[in-house]
Amino acid sequence: MSAPTNPRFSLTDHFGQHVTERDFQGRWRLVLFGFTHCRSVCPRALRRFSAILKDLGDLADRVDALYITVDPDRDTPAVMREFLSSYPGFTGLTGTTAEIESAMREFRAFAARVDDPEEAGGYRVPHTAMSYLISPSGQYVTHFPDATPEEVVSSRLRLHLAS
Repeated sequence: MSAPTNPRFSLTDHFGQHVTERDFQGRWRLVLFGFTHCRSVCPRALRRFSAILKDLGDLADRVDALYITVDPDRDTPAVMREFLSSYPGFTGLTGTTAEIESAMREFRAFAARVDDPEEAGGYRVPHTAMSYLISPSGQYVTHFPDATPEEVVSSRLRLHLAS
């Protein structure tokens, strides 16, 4: 799978405001995909990146942390806002199914709804478990698979953000 180059999106933030990638121009972006009903991977990633951003200190002020849902049917702006209240450094982004699918294509991310009677709503959404670093000019810089150690992510972010 090829890396994204200049990922574009048109979504709604967790306050109900329409946003595109242009609203974040001039700032670094750390982008994660996930959903509010995710039991383990998403909360772990959000806790992890919250800790990394805290560890970055003042450098974190240069970063917009974006959490794009892969479950737009359940993740309304209000649901995202409530969920992300535990992760205050993140902006939640949602939209229509078509808008989310477009954003996933732009980032080369994957998600698929799978029927599962054990899950809330009767389904789960396996998805790409990595984060993407986007430059202030909107260009893809790198990505961090979920298994990348925190220290490595923090160190690599410091190098990019300090440049």
